Amino acid sequence: MPILIEKRGHTGILTLSRPDVRNAWCADYYRELRERLDELEEDRAIRAVILTGDEAGGAFSAGADLKNPNTHTVDSVGAFVRSLPMRKHHTFRVMDEFPKPLIAAVNGYAIGIGCIVTYCCDLIVASERAEWRLPQTRLGIVPAQAALPRLARWVGKGNAMKLGMGFALKAEEALRIGLAQWVVPHEQLMQTALEVARHVAAHPPLASRLTKESLHHGIELPHLADAALVDLYRFKTLEDTQDKKESHRAWREKREPDFKDE
Repeated sequence: MPILIEKRGHTGILTLSRPDVRNAWCADYYRELRERLDELEEDRAIRAVILTGDEAGGAFSAGADLKNPNTHTVDSVGAFVRSLPMRKHHTFRVMDEFPKPLIAAVNGYAIGIGCIVTYCCDLIVASERAEWRLPQTRLGIVPAQAALPRLARWVGKGNAMKLGMGFALKAEEALRIGLAQWVVPHEQLMQTALEVARHVAAHPPLASRLTKESLHHGIELPHLADAALVDLYRFKTLEDTQDKKESHRAWREKREPDFKDE
């Protein structure tokens, strides 16, 4: 079981765990990450999810396992083309469409696909030891899964190209350019990530879901007026929820709200 799952209150924690190879990526990661996310999506008690690397591995993820001779190879062009319809079930698409807030807790090197997966999340908490690298171009391939366009939406074209051309990105620079939202001493990483998750989980779950949806879908629209119009429907939908009524009552009564995800 390369991906460990833990539940603490309203927070789910997923850990990439292949410590003997610095949590390097393997085929099982794709399947298990989908399965774990599906499980956490169905669990209504879970309102936020943290993705991190096994501390025993000394990294978030060392990326593709280059010691495996089958890494970055295909059986044939035909087999590859025939597999394309299945890409709609790809792990990164599942992450894109995961409705609950995803928080990456980057505890060390995040390389290649291990780098890309961090910014498929919604928020990034980084250890001072964190470092991002995309070495694919040097290996004669490209960062796949729209890795660079995804990154450019976080940090802009120039910074994305810099990482894409193989320059390392350390934690403090990641914070400065907006990839990481928090950088903390290494020993405080999971404590901080859990605090972020608890803050998010304290919101009405439906409001968190539609806030995430508003950003993810709205950023794709060419005109802000279209994004604003769709947000009016989200706003009206939330106005009619029980949790909206409860949050307003709790604010007036100066007490903690009790949300039901309704």
